[in-house]
Amino acid sequence: MHLLIRNADIVNADDRFLADILCKDGVIEKIGPDLEAPPGAEIIDASGKLVFPGFIDPHVHIYLPFMGTFSKDDWASGSKAALMGGTTTLIEMCCPGRGDDPIEAIHHWKSNAAGVSSCDYTFHMGVTRFDKGTPAALKQIVEDERITSFKVFLAYKGAFGIDDTELYQTLSLAAELGVTVTAHCENADLVAETQKKLVAAGNLGPEWHEPSRPVSVETEGCHHLATFAQMTGASIYVVHTSNQPSVEVLDDARRSGVKASIETVIPYLVLDRSAAEKADFEGAKYVMSPPIRAKEHQDFLWKALADGLIDTVATDHAPFDFQTQKHMGHPDPDKCVDASFQPTGKPGNFTLIPNGIPSVEERVKLLYTHGVVPGRIDLQTFVRCASARAAEIFGLYPKKGVIGEGSDADIVIWDPDWEGTISVKSHSMATDYSAFEGWQVTGRPETVTVRGKIMVRDGEWCGEAGWGEFLARKPGA
Repeated sequence: MHLLIRNADIVNADDRFLADILCKDGVIEKIGPDLEAPPGAEIIDASGKLVFPGFIDPHVHIYLPFMGTFSKDDWASGSKAALMGGTTTLIEMCCPGRGDDPIEAIHHWKSNAAGVSSCDYTFHMGVTRFDKGTPAALKQIVEDERITSFKVFLAYKGAFGIDDTELYQTLSLAAELGVTVTAHCENADLVAETQKKLVAAGNLGPEWHEPSRPVSVETEGCHHLATFAQMTGASIYVVHTSNQPSVEVLDDARRSGVKASIETVIPYLVLDRSAAEKADFEGAKYVMSPPIRAKEHQDFLWKALADGLIDTVATDHAPFDFQTQKHMGHPDPDKCVDASFQPTGKPGNFTLIPNGIPSVEERVKLLYTHGVVPGRIDLQTFVRCASARAAEIFGLYPKKGVIGEGSDADIVIWDPDWEGTISVKSHSMATDYSAFEGWQVTGRPETVTVRGKIMVRDGEWCGEAGWGEFLARKPGA
């Protein structure tokens, strides 16, 4: 199977050049001028377009049991949505409960995607407890399941969260195994106590979510994690970093020798805290943790991205319906529902709103529209933070994250002049709302390939369910 892309304006994280791209059997075989088309090759003329390596979202939740309910997407809808947005590889968080067996959990998460996903995929293994059986289980997951990153929560006390002894043990084991620990950084006890105080005072609406988890609480969590990483020598990757002090704490830690990478997510770059303050419970659509911050933090994050302080832009895609699931936290007894979507007859509050903003389909378009178009970031930074750095950090480079000879033929042909409108009516995600309803965007993926197979053509879905492959990774990459 041959695919020849002619007149490609190729943009990688560190260069840009004009060439043809010849793909064979899922791999980029040759890059150069005026390449000859083999017999039977499909030929695409990319004149006037930009050609990027397939984008990578290093932080998604497709299957997620959370707060008494389950996320709406499955791997059929989630992977299709990713590809429609130009993302060809997803890294999902496997999040077992504290009582779950880790081996059974990763088998369950992998089985949800196998034979269903249209894009390639791998996982971060959640560590939600650390007991005498945990080291052997995690070693087996690294060696046999080829999962080479962990996930810890310094939040959600009593559910996913771990204590300091468990954090130290997890980081120590990760350093021994040569794997990276991704971390949700807050202070679980401060969040829990602040939430109790606010609810007791009758502050129930979604606008109180951000005050219950302020910037200082996230920054303290980042400092806490960095101290443990310094003591253990572990490599850390801080997910969904939302504000200036937290980025600065982590950058200071890096300067002192801590092996730390920093992620932000697209909602923090294009939304501010006023979104969660919208009237009539509309703000619940924008409840995520850490919360969306004040506008000045958004401006700082863009500059930090351009300056290279922030490594990646992910989504933390966590898709929950508004009318049913988000309404689990509605303060009006007549509108509050339980996990089976029945009215409760009693008031809810912001602590019961399932956290997350569905955004896997819109990440790259929003990053291009609000980053590249106004000149906040250049094209190389765009590719670096949306593809290349995730591949490098999580052991996928140069198989993924670059258009180069020998790399997988994951290619996005981008129309920079296309203009459109985001809407729930046209998105592929399974949720009943879009957080960006009515937003105008510039640029879209016109053609998307996964290992040489065209999955999106002329902006329309033509993919194959189950085409995606699990990406086995090596420790220490």
